[in-house]
Amino acid sequence: MEQSTFGQLETEISQQIIKLYSEKLGKSPSLIICHFFDTEIVISIENSVTQAEQTLLKGGYAILAEQIRLYLDKIIKPELKNLIEEIIGQPVLELMSNTNLATGRTGIIVVFNQLPDLRNLEFIPKGNVKNLAD
Repeated sequence: MEQSTFGQLETEISQQIIKLYSEKLGKSPSLIICHFFDTEIVISIENSVTQAEQTLLKGGYAILAEQIRLYLDKIIKPELKNLIEEIIGQPVLELMSNTNLATGRTGIIVVFNQLPDLRNLEFIPKGNVKNLAD
């Protein structure tokens, strides 16, 4: 089987996150930007806030909307972790995420121990030369 490129993995992660958000939140994000940086993946999700959260915010219930988002993130986080582990073929050491309800953006940082086995490791931005030599 031919090795994937990091661009192919970034695309696959983005597509699977869209599917997960659609299934779990009933809302597809408008844009996902996903980039490898050495042994980290940084993901930016645009338009990730649900209509219910927006309604609560507009109605003056910001604290409730934030609590709901915290619970939604808590439920989705293990599924995101499993999804990414399956795609990159590496265990995820840590997955950190935060959603800004005012802007509708979610940021995710995924940390793993080593680079996945990719065809074009030399093109990963800010790649650690030590890891590439191993």
